[in-house]
Amino acid sequence: MVDAVVAVQWLERLQDTLEPYPGAYLALMLLALLVAAGLANWVTKRILLRGLRRLLSHLPGAQTGRGSHLMRVIARLSNVVPSQVIAAGIRVVPDLPPGVVTFVVGACQAWAVLTVALAVSHALDAANDLYERRPDARNKPIKGYLQVARIVIFVIAGLSIVATLAGVDLRYLVTGLGAATAVLMLIFQDTILSLVASVQISGDGRVRIGDWIEMPSQNADGDVIDIALHTITVQNFDKTITTIPTKKLVTDSFKNWRGMEEAGGRRIKRALYLDQHSVHFLDTAALARLERFGLLDDYLAGKRAELERWNTQVAQAHPEEVNARRLTNLGTFRAYIERYLRSHPGIHQGMTLLVRQLAPGPQGLPLEIYCFTVSTAWGEYEAIQSDVFDHLLAILPEFGLRVFQESSDAMLMAMREGAGRG
Repeated sequence: MVDAVVAVQWLERLQDTLEPYPGAYLALMLLALLVAAGLANWVTKRILLRGLRRLLSHLPGAQTGRGSHLMRVIARLSNVVPSQVIAAGIRVVPDLPPGVVTFVVGACQAWAVLTVALAVSHALDAANDLYERRPDARNKPIKGYLQVARIVIFVIAGLSIVATLAGVDLRYLVTGLGAATAVLMLIFQDTILSLVASVQISGDGRVRIGDWIEMPSQNADGDVIDIALHTITVQNFDKTITTIPTKKLVTDSFKNWRGMEEAGGRRIKRALYLDQHSVHFLDTAALARLERFGLLDDYLAGKRAELERWNTQVAQAHPEEVNARRLTNLGTFRAYIERYLRSHPGIHQGMTLLVRQLAPGPQGLPLEIYCFTVSTAWGEYEAIQSDVFDHLLAILPEFGLRVFQESSDAMLMAMREGAGRG
């Protein structure tokens, strides 16, 4: 108490000393106030924050982002200190107009509100970072909800700042904005739609971080790396980034490959196009050659017995050979492919496996292979598929079949070159 009286007496003597110089005492007091605010900022930033930073560096999670988010919150809050020093000191500066004092105090309060809002925003980032460490975080992300909370916080902070600077009660300002609800809904319609879409996406789990999605309308084909309120970010396989409006995943169609990955098998659906002129019955010599294939032992034995019974019955009424059933090279090749796939270690034996003919067309007779690989990884899948078709294309001439290929001038040119050399 004595020190305060001494300080007041000292200020009065200083004011009397500077009285011959108009405005000198006011300028000196304002300068002292700025120095005090700067000193408070220096002490807060250089001493308190450094001490807290060293303390947080020893806490678990400081190296993985949680500590950095917390430091950003504290750093933001530390900016309130100098503004409050100015707000408290401006009231004791003499000879200032009341309007100036009111404006400065209001500006400091507005700055404090904005700083707290930014600190809360960083706290929400820290909460999201902490939540993403949970094992089920990728299935139910909360980033969209936190962004909505951030928007609400900044809206409230903005209204509070306007009310403070205008000298109006915040309740009256909010009441007045009620009449502008329709306008606000028009302004924030994208946010509202995105919020509804985020709730649906999070609720039914149609998209999760890490999913491979394909959406041609948005030029997206890759992995989901981020799910936010307004956009979903996809890293395409060519390493480009596509951002998709969240509401598009509710209103537009897209393909999610998660089901394929969870099933443990990836589909092969591809055809060999055969020349129909190469399809024929198998004679005795051809059957003898095909008996070398161990995969066809049970097929050939079973077919021989079946055809022998059939032909014995038919031969009594129609002994001509044209009425008899015979093996074809195409049917035998189909049987070989199926047995080859059944024995292939890269083909999933617990899923659908078909070898079927499709309707013939100008490109030949499609012989489609429909099966699933045991691996869903892209590289392994392509390797297995290529291995299967490499083998089938190489073994196909053993059955007297030819693939169909549209002709080009290459064969004619080779024949002409050969004739010219002759």
